[in-house]
Amino acid sequence: MTKKTVFSGFGGQGVLMMGYVLAVSAMRDGKEVTYLPSYGAEVRGGTANCTVVVSDEEIFSPVASSPDYAVIMNNPSLAKYEGMIKEGGTIILNSSLVDTVPPRNDLEIVKVPANDIAKKLGSERTINMIMLGAFVAKTKITSLDSIMNGLTEIVKGKKASVMKLNRKGMDKGAEYAAKA
Repeated sequence: MTKKTVFSGFGGQGVLMMGYVLAVSAMRDGKEVTYLPSYGAEVRGGTANCTVVVSDEEIFSPVASSPDYAVIMNNPSLAKYEGMIKEGGTIILNSSLVDTVPPRNDLEIVKVPANDIAKKLGSERTINMIMLGAFVAKTKITSLDSIMNGLTEIVKGKKASVMKLNRKGMDKGAEYAAKA
């Protein structure tokens, strides 16, 4: 099993963090992993994306041509990556910000109103965790518990309340994706 994913959005949306948390979590699950971040010069507000490849076997290239999955946080990212997703792939859209739907009928499109869910949770900082929860629920590449363990390892020293909020966000994203 080799699965390629691209995460894309504006800098500051937590796009690189989503990919990094997935990579660390899958690695802790015993998988082979590559993580390749990329961001524009402006960073916050500019473009940011990363590719994560997770496999049971050795990975020979971190480049994720024809990804299986995409987590798309904004319209420019959808325009850039929609055509690259392989036939039968899945796109998880932040439908709070992405107002178009790809015309391709060979993809599964999962719309998650992440910004709206985050507002209900009381923190816009959970948008990326909502999308990551939805991604995990749809793909089953790893588990929410594994993602939470990876996040805890990465952000050592964060307050328990912040980690609880992150978990709530992941759970809400997973619930939403399961219904979609």
